[in-house]
Amino acid sequence: MIAFDLKCEKGHAFEGWFESSHSFDTQKEKGLVTCPVCNSASVSKALSRFGIVKSNGAAKGVAIDPQAVVDNISKKIYDFVEKNFDDVGADFTKEALKIHYGVSEPRNIKGVSSKEEEKLLREEGVDFIKVPIPAEKNDTDA
Repeated sequence: MIAFDLKCEKGHAFEGWFESSHSFDTQKEKGLVTCPVCNSASVSKALSRFGIVKSNGAAKGVAIDPQAVVDNISKKIYDFVEKNFDDVGADFTKEALKIHYGVSEPRNIKGVSSKEEEKLLREEGVDFIKVPIPAEKNDTDA
């Protein structure tokens, strides 16, 4: 099944479900597709705000490795943080608290913290996320 956003000649927008695009065309030619508001048979497809993917790469003979997908996303997140965050190293907790309490200007920071420091940040209401270092970075930096 496929859903189309439809519009009649008077501008009424509505949705229709069809077996295929060809099925819509056939029903339209027979006058079976009509506007539910004004009953006009002069209906056309309208641009849709979103679409639904019918199949994934596996259906086309391409095997998808879920771990590879996760690794790729993790690497992209890590690379973004590397390029867009100030590295404050072991001063992460101190800098995060300064930003939280308005002592320092807000900015994106990255660094390291201990479990105790992370607990303190949570207690103080400081939001942070831990971004794992991709395996390839660990291997080359070691």
